[in-house]
Amino acid sequence: MSSDGSHRNAPTAPSSAQTSSSLIGGATRAVRSASLTITNPAARILDRLTRWAGPYSILLQLVLIGLCILSISRVGLMCWQWTRVTQTGLGIPQFLLQGVRVDLIQLGLILALPVVLTPFFAHRRSWRIWQNLVRYWAVAALVTLAFMELATPSFVMQYDLRPNRLFVEYLVYPMEVLKTLWGGFRTPLILGVVGAGLVVVGALGLIRPTWATAPWKPLKVWLTWPLVVLMVFGAIRSTTGHRPANAAMFALTGDAMVNSLILNSSWSVFQAVYAMKDEANAAAIYGRLTNERVLEEVKQAPWLANQHFPDPKRPTWHVQTPAIPREKPLNLVIVLEESLGATFVESLGGMPVTPELEKLKETGWWFEELYATGTRSVRGIEAVVSGYLPTPARSVVKLSLAQKDFFTLAMPLKRLGYHTEFIYGGESHFDNMRGFFTGNGFQSVIDQKDYAAPKFVGSWGASDEDLFDKAHERLTALHAAGTPSFTLVFTSSNHEPFEFPDGRIELYDREKQTVNNAVKYADHALGEFFRKARASAYWQDTVFLIVADHDNRAYGNSLVPINKFHIPALILGADIQPKRIRPQASQIDLPPTLLSLIGVTVEHPMIGRDFARDAESPGRAMMQFDDYCAWMEGNDVTILRPKNTPLHGIYNPASGELTTDNQTPQNAEKALAHVLLPTWLYRDRLYLAK
Repeated sequence: MSSDGSHRNAPTAPSSAQTSSSLIGGATRAVRSASLTITNPAARILDRLTRWAGPYSILLQLVLIGLCILSISRVGLMCWQWTRVTQTGLGIPQFLLQGVRVDLIQLGLILALPVVLTPFFAHRRSWRIWQNLVRYWAVAALVTLAFMELATPSFVMQYDLRPNRLFVEYLVYPMEVLKTLWGGFRTPLILGVVGAGLVVVGALGLIRPTWATAPWKPLKVWLTWPLVVLMVFGAIRSTTGHRPANAAMFALTGDAMVNSLILNSSWSVFQAVYAMKDEANAAAIYGRLTNERVLEEVKQAPWLANQHFPDPKRPTWHVQTPAIPREKPLNLVIVLEESLGATFVESLGGMPVTPELEKLKETGWWFEELYATGTRSVRGIEAVVSGYLPTPARSVVKLSLAQKDFFTLAMPLKRLGYHTEFIYGGESHFDNMRGFFTGNGFQSVIDQKDYAAPKFVGSWGASDEDLFDKAHERLTALHAAGTPSFTLVFTSSNHEPFEFPDGRIELYDREKQTVNNAVKYADHALGEFFRKARASAYWQDTVFLIVADHDNRAYGNSLVPINKFHIPALILGADIQPKRIRPQASQIDLPPTLLSLIGVTVEHPMIGRDFARDAESPGRAMMQFDDYCAWMEGNDVTILRPKNTPLHGIYNPASGELTTDNQTPQNAEKALAHVLLPTWLYRDRLYLAK
């Protein structure tokens, strides 16, 4: 710089004050000179708006650009879901202003670290390094914000919510996720990658260290720093109340999806991940009851009223005797159908794409009002295989304390001499299924690598045809060997991107890879399997359960879309006679019923209902949806909300609508007890086998 040249030509050495003044002056002139070279009009405007902020100028630019990205995304999502948004009655100004409030919280979290470090590094000796570090921090933050917003529409289409903890959990399986995205969401994926690339280019073009003014004097930095820290802290907290803002504060409507649109996706994921700290503590989310009160409420269920619970240290363990005595216990096969909700069963009010299941239902126990406990496969697995109630935490299939000796049907049946087996068409490590099953009573796991010559392989592994062929082969072999067996068969063809072989079905939709066509193919494979099974030697010795893990998608304009939890279930085989099960039921009721039907006496911790003993009394259902939990008895619904009072609602099965009101829920304590119970049992390892 010119100032350097003047120093070298001076006849006498300058003082340190002169040197400092000259360096700062030179830096100022250099920065201003560089600013004059900016040709990007937007960059020039941004520079003029933020230059006064000195060492905080780039961070201020981050805030301005971030607010623009997030607000534009929110407006776009609002327009996309305009009908749902307007139906809530929420004013558009309130919707957008609350959204900006959330955005400031997220941006405050991003600013926190560089703001705290500013006075230590924003001085002349490290100015250039500091400016570059802050610049790249800002660019990385903007790219992350933009990417999450670009990913939001696809996630909403699948889960009817903004990205949440599922977004993070699925990242553990990058290959499966990539295959699914490429097969079913190719266009959004490409647009997302291109969009993120454009954001990188745009951010690097807008945010340049040379735009900022020369370093402030240290005294000025230190004097202003507390005020800036306070402003960032205030933005993060976003309230003067006792607790900082959380997602529940922005639940302004009765539509969970609309509530999620008020948020931004980065903060939604952050909140979900942060909430994982309460995984084993539902009380921190919904409220507290004593353990004694929890047990009192739970044991009031009619099917538990006459049960004897001998060990107070294992409060739910009891001996269940079969309602149907058998000289020789029967085999058990559970067919867990991927994403087969009532949506796809005509007799349950859905699409006419499961003709084989409609035929089969005339031959066994058909559950007309069965509800899933959650919206993920692992939630269905824990309910159907372990009788475990849903919690706001991750499924026990993935939790550390449930990886060994956690109760499953396989554990007592293995002790009774059964061969216990899990059969899957894909990679069994997905969602930690292999680890959970092998640690908890399943003696063998068959997955994709065990299919020698499958007829068709898609993104999620071997087709349902191949899966059922393998199941038939294994059941035939075990029966021929005289070995009693418990087999869990988990299908996957009805999973995005909905890949299945040609020529098997008459397509329901003109385009092949749709959910309706995939369901129809899965139904075809199911029908073929049962035609073989009915003609086999093992049929008369086996009880079969067909049940969905969950519906294809859980969506709707209510806090808990109850109609999307309605699933089919059918028990058939052996000497099972046709019957309609009309009371409300939950997936957790199936394992006790199956134990009773196959004729075994078992000690277990499950609190579900044995429908073999009582198929007439009124029932109940329990559903976990994101951070909300619904308890339903008849049409009366209690909704537990995180860090908020329970909500009362009325469910209309005919319309599938849930209407909330201001009444005090009569079943609030009962609902809370059933959420707290599994948390307590998991935390204190009370669901572990002896």
